[in-house]
Amino acid sequence: MEKWILFSFLSVAVLTNCNDEGEKPEPTISIMDVSIEETDANTTATLEVVLSEGVDFDISVKGTTQQFSADHEDFVPIDTFLTFSAGETTIPIVITILGDDILEDDESFTFLLFDPVNATLTNDLATVTITNDDVHEFYIPTGGYTSPEAYDGMTLEWSDEFNEEVLDLSSWSFNNGDGCDEGICGWGNNELQYYAENNTSFQEGNLVIEAREENKGGKSYTSSKLYTKEKISFNYGRIDVRAVMPEGQGMWPAIWMLGNSIDEIGWPECGEIDIMEMVGGRTDDAVSHGTVHWSNNGSYANFGGSTQVDGKLSDNFHVYSISWDENSIKWYLDDVQYHAIDISPASLSEFQDEFYLILNIAVGGNWPGNPDNTTIFPQWMLVDYVRYFTEG
Repeated sequence: MEKWILFSFLSVAVLTNCNDEGEKPEPTISIMDVSIEETDANTTATLEVVLSEGVDFDISVKGTTQQFSADHEDFVPIDTFLTFSAGETTIPIVITILGDDILEDDESFTFLLFDPVNATLTNDLATVTITNDDVHEFYIPTGGYTSPEAYDGMTLEWSDEFNEEVLDLSSWSFNNGDGCDEGICGWGNNELQYYAENNTSFQEGNLVIEAREENKGGKSYTSSKLYTKEKISFNYGRIDVRAVMPEGQGMWPAIWMLGNSIDEIGWPECGEIDIMEMVGGRTDDAVSHGTVHWSNNGSYANFGGSTQVDGKLSDNFHVYSISWDENSIKWYLDDVQYHAIDISPASLSEFQDEFYLILNIAVGGNWPGNPDNTTIFPQWMLVDYVRYFTEG
């Protein structure tokens, strides 16, 4: 009786270590996530493919890299065939990470294991996270273009040099919110920001508008929008704005004007003059756009031009200007004309009226698209001065 009991116990023990067919389970293969800091020079990330136990036969598995937020500008792709020799339990996978000095968010890619032989996969996918080492710090450029303080035959009608620590409320107001209160949610362009007063500050004689990635009013981003509506009007003359732009995908800074009649007749009937717009992105951070929008006999119309600088508009101060009279509007970047429109036809009569000025950073929208993993927050628009000259 005692021998039968022992035999039964041993039989149960053997059965619990076998599969349904009486065979020992196959070893398992797994791979774990890793994180590596990006540098300006190339470096490597090492993944470990781990076998659950050493065996006396060969085991193999295939592996490949897959793009995610990181692409082949960030790492060197590999496809590999791995073999665990008898007794081996770990195989390192070394992947080259391509360094750069581009300011960007953390990025990642994956490494996939597949087609195992003599083993099973318990964790077949690892994520490699490349953490950005480039710090995005606020700074005020010391270089760039400065326009003259006077022009022959012109008088300085109004200016704001932003030398005080507070906004001059006799000239400016904040246009807060997401546009819904004005019946144009997303400000008519599916923009993603909520405008707030505390996104405006003053640093060393500069107005600073800051775009942040933060939640407010049901939006995921905040920024500021200032305008001179019902306080300072413009009709003909020259406007100079010395400023530094933000950068990055989804950034949409603008220096622009709307007709004072917008509340009575709406847009585009009131007219719009864009002194400067930038559509952020790796290839567009250098381009300044100048455009007008109007109603052409009841149909929307626009006419624009653009110019490009070496580097990015965030690198230095530039002066964005228009020269405007009853016959034409001309656009300048650092006093070099790059665009003009004849406004003498009756169909462009909107541009014979008075306008107010707007400064803002929009985030996302129909034109720039949304921010992505390359967009770093916060972003800043710095304005050194706004000057308005008239003839005489």
